[in-house]
Amino acid sequence: MISVDSLAVEFSGHTLFSDVSFTINENDKIALMGKNGAGKSTMMKIIAGVQNATRGHVRTPKDGVIAYLPQHLLTEDNTTVFEEASKAFSHVFSMRDEMEALNKELETRTDYESDVYMKIIERVSDLGDKYYALEDVNYDAEVEKALKGLGFKQGDFERQTNEFSGGWRMRIELAKILLQKPDLILLDEPTNHIDIESVVWLEDFLVNKANAVVVISHDRAFIDNITNRTIEVTMGRIYDYKAKYTHYLQLREDRRTHQIKAYQEQQKMIADNMAFIERFKGTYSKTNQVASRERMLEKLDIIEIDDIDTSALKLRFPPTQRSGDYPVTVKEVSKSYGNHQVFKNANMSIARGEKVCFVGRNGEGKSSMIKAILGEINVDGTCSLGHNVKVGYFAQNQAALLDEELTIFQTVDEVAKGDVRTQIKNILGRFMFKGDDIDKKVSVLSGGEKTRLAMVKLLLEPVNLLILDEPTNHLDLKSKDVLKEALQNFDGTLLLVSHDRDFLQGLSKKVFEFKDQRVIEHFETIDAFLERNRVESIKAMDLN
Repeated sequence: MISVDSLAVEFSGHTLFSDVSFTINENDKIALMGKNGAGKSTMMKIIAGVQNATRGHVRTPKDGVIAYLPQHLLTEDNTTVFEEASKAFSHVFSMRDEMEALNKELETRTDYESDVYMKIIERVSDLGDKYYALEDVNYDAEVEKALKGLGFKQGDFERQTNEFSGGWRMRIELAKILLQKPDLILLDEPTNHIDIESVVWLEDFLVNKANAVVVISHDRAFIDNITNRTIEVTMGRIYDYKAKYTHYLQLREDRRTHQIKAYQEQQKMIADNMAFIERFKGTYSKTNQVASRERMLEKLDIIEIDDIDTSALKLRFPPTQRSGDYPVTVKEVSKSYGNHQVFKNANMSIARGEKVCFVGRNGEGKSSMIKAILGEINVDGTCSLGHNVKVGYFAQNQAALLDEELTIFQTVDEVAKGDVRTQIKNILGRFMFKGDDIDKKVSVLSGGEKTRLAMVKLLLEPVNLLILDEPTNHLDLKSKDVLKEALQNFDGTLLLVSHDRDFLQGLSKKVFEFKDQRVIEHFETIDAFLERNRVESIKAMDLN
């Protein structure tokens, strides 16, 4: 059991959270939820031991192991896959190397009676006790077993880590976690930048093979599938629910309803007492009663209502001209990079008004096909856009295309037309740009903020073919819901690449699967596709 006791974090006169306490038990699978900026990642870093709290502490069992997977992977680019995975045993190798170095030093020293010599002897003895008490393990064999279990081939071991996609780099980090055999795994946005198959594998691993887990994620399906407990960080405190995310939302709404009722009752009581004080202040016979009520009001803790965004902002794509019958046509298209064949002889026809999604492992050619359709890369075969097609394209690097000299407000105002211009501040607020934020220049925004701004800009452009490549990365659940509703009401044609199953659900009725150099058309929803493939995928990626 890991105990979080009275944690508080304060900076620049602002309290992020205070007096936070809870325990993490074996096999707890916890979703750490809350608005952006509530302190979720900070709390996770404190539990991981990579950041200090202002007050309070985290108690872990003796020899307890906590493994932390940050939002931005730490995998270095100058190591091989095998070398990176072997870092799981770096503490063991460090002890071994230090012993060897100290023993060599002892061979050359002649000051046998000195304090320095005796301290070296004591250090070697202490290291030896710890090192030789460890289980006799063939570390190279353990690394090899973990990597192969995670889907790496023998030939991948000596490849540089920077040759792999985000999903495979995450698996390298997970190999390190597996090898540490942790009591607790901490995951901050683990599904960002990984494909659906990797997410499905990760779910299976966390549910069936991990001990305790704490996860921060904006992927509703992912957290619903893996968690049995939800801890919400809000307004400097926490609420702990023994429930998965969807049930927690219902319980949270019940809690807020009770808060509102208690707040209203308290405000009435305060008003009644203030009226009494005002009426009888200076009346000798009521002096004690007035003083008593004044003291009571001074000591009163005012009930706070949790800050939940209940606005009902709806976005709709502006109307545009009708396109031809088939906005996208692909005939016998093949693409290679050097000797690497991505796909060959691919065919697809996407009819006006269809909403389709591309799925497949990273590196199988989804983004390449989009670039081929847009004419950004050369391919064998033909890709064509239909009559009167107006394309709105959201690329994974869309943020880099924004004008950095404009402010947030100016960026959106450039494309907003008609009545929607009066709603710009509300629209930006829904995507987490509030108050003075809208006057910031694009150049000072983080990567995530730029991505959100690029999405707002696209939502306001009149297009009849939308092509979105991983649009939900960096969007919180509310922003994703706004975007999804807008896409559901979009009367044009939608081509979507996403690893977020909850986001895809209800958006697409046709799936193009990119696999083994082929593009396979499936006339089914993403849920039906994943359910049909889940058993086979899990079996193929099983660690056993």
